[in-house]
Amino acid sequence: MAHNGTEIAKDKMLNALEKTLGIVTNALKIADVSRSTFYRWVREDESFAKKVKEVENIALDFAESSLFKQVKDGNPSSTQFLLKNKGRERGYGDKLDITTQGEKINKIEIEIVKPKDTDE
Repeated sequence: MAHNGTEIAKDKMLNALEKTLGIVTNALKIADVSRSTFYRWVREDESFAKKVKEVENIALDFAESSLFKQVKDGNPSSTQFLLKNKGRERGYGDKLDITTQGEKINKIEIEIVKPKDTDE
């Protein structure tokens, strides 16, 4: 019988994930499932993990639909975001050009430099 109760709890959790568009914390509260139990189910139950991934894809589809609507409505920052992330093959996006004179790069260090005060 415990197995049946677990399956019911998993279904409740999946429904809660759908309602929250995949926000786990909110879904846990709705389904009354602990975080550790949820992630154990994801690790140990391939079918459950696949269904969780499907819900995540639904949430991404929803967000992409919203983004495309914003682009269609002429929102410049949404248009720029879309081009930078989906238009890289066409040359949109941030580029980092490093010349190595044929040497293999095995380490890149970044130094954060604070600008000097110009009020002095």
